Amino acid sequence: MSDLIAIVYPNEAKAEEVRQKILKLQKEYLITISDAVIAVKTEDSVKLNQLVNTTMMGAASGSFWGLLFGLVFLNPLIGVAIGTGAGALGGALTDFGIKDPFMKELTSKVKPGDAVLFLLIQNMTADKVLNEIKDAGGTVLKTSLDEKKEQHLRDTLAAASQTKAA
Repeated sequence: MSDLIAIVYPNEAKAEEVRQKILKLQKEYLITISDAVIAVKTEDSVKLNQLVNTTMMGAASGSFWGLLFGLVFLNPLIGVAIGTGAGALGGALTDFGIKDPFMKELTSKVKPGDAVLFLLIQNMTADKVLNEIKDAGGTVLKTSLDEKKEQHLRDTLAAASQTKAA
């Protein structure tokens, strides 16, 4: 079962810095994530910075399949064009990981300019991961962790924020 964690940072650069640390920790097998999205609140909307661009992935796979079918029917160029279009459309309509409407709704509650890092975590070595990201601070917006783990996360991030303020 996966756990959701949403942490608010003062800007997109800080959220991206933490996401890159998380991705580095994943390479070290300390955490396994299914999705890591940064949502930025602007004055009038919410912009999502997805880890995976599903439109591009769909276009690439669609062009491959279009080329394959085009070769079978002796018209590879039309096959690639149709496959790319269909794949891009399918990729754009695909929403894998954390649902976009959920992220937009939560992010709409923060102030403009803030960025929310959404993590969908399959498993992690909590103490080592927290030790790596605690210096970045942040405010926990929402989690699906049990109360004890959530409070530990809140306390760890709050201690880093208080240290910077002092």
